[in-house]
Amino acid sequence: METFLENAFILFGIFTICKIFLQITKCLKYLILTKWVGVPNSFFQSLGEWAVITGGTDGIGKAYAHEFAKRGLNIVLISRTKEKLIKVANEIEQASGRKVKTIQVNFIKRDIYQHIKENLRGLEIGVLVNNVGMMQEPNPCRFLEMYDIDKTLDDIINVNVISVAKMTQLVLPKMKERQKGLILNISSGVANAPCPLYGLYSSTKIFMERFSRGCQAEYGSKGIIIQCLMPYAVASAMSQVKPGILAKSAKEFVRNSLDCTFLGDQSHGCLSHEIMAYVNGKIPHWIIYNDAFLDKIRDYLQNHARDYRNSQP
Repeated sequence: METFLENAFILFGIFTICKIFLQITKCLKYLILTKWVGVPNSFFQSLGEWAVITGGTDGIGKAYAHEFAKRGLNIVLISRTKEKLIKVANEIEQASGRKVKTIQVNFIKRDIYQHIKENLRGLEIGVLVNNVGMMQEPNPCRFLEMYDIDKTLDDIINVNVISVAKMTQLVLPKMKERQKGLILNISSGVANAPCPLYGLYSSTKIFMERFSRGCQAEYGSKGIIIQCLMPYAVASAMSQVKPGILAKSAKEFVRNSLDCTFLGDQSHGCLSHEIMAYVNGKIPHWIIYNDAFLDKIRDYLQNHARDYRNSQP
């Protein structure tokens, strides 16, 4: 019995040391790639002439559009608002001198993909960023408290799930032919565990993580990188937070995330969000999975969202 316990403690110690070593190694990789090495612009340029970004007129999508143009790629912006498309396209062309093509569609609808396909025909697409997304209203809330629940269910699934699979279906075949390409699927840190008050949203985001990692396993050997990015707080109109100690600006997060391109099929995009994911994973679920706590969090976040909207010009 004593020998068994001794061996068990030794195995537990070895497991713990290995786990700590892996965490330290991952942190060192983040530091090396984001602070000292990075990914050269020539790598992104070698993938193809064009980067396609869905939801490319606000927040993270807009930041990716500017960053890829800065790194030497032409840009295809796909979004629903014509005025924003024109404005962002002009900004990118003036700032970088790169070509910008716009496609106006609403990802709530499912009959848009033939139109997108026709507008992408003939373009050498090296990068696809599946960024478009939406959350339930009110934000946050319990599942049955969503406004117009039937429509919301369809809309969120169309935008957060169907768009990722359909856009990948459109772009991946040519990448496979050329044996190179990069697909970035923008998920969320709330997909790391069941997320009360954001249950539907977080569930669609875990689809992105599973879909990305599955496709990477299938097509990684073909020279294609398919990576799921799972950021926590990034300042944007959808997240309704401002830049701070933990919340990255969209520009800063995008720049850091591109330096993590070689970190594997799943990444939180920056070291601070990787640490947040680790800490979040250590919090016992019973602390947050109770009605009193959820009610307080819901009221706080809804008040915060209202104050944020009122503070905007």
